[in-house]
Amino acid sequence: MKCKKCKGRLEILRMCRKVRMQCKDCGAEYQIHEVADQLDSETEEILARYTTIIYD
Repeated sequence: MKCKKCKGRLEILRMCRKVRMQCKDCGAEYQIHEVADQLDSETEEILARYTTIIYD
């Protein structure tokens, strides 16, 4: 998955009460629903492990 700002790689950022996507290059954070249209199969498999994803 690519960052919307710099085209860097997005990785899953898991915090205490939420899950976000964060760019490894520029540090931009996105809520899951903001990048849902870009999810690849690898990321979908990782996110499927979480029982609940909270949209805040």
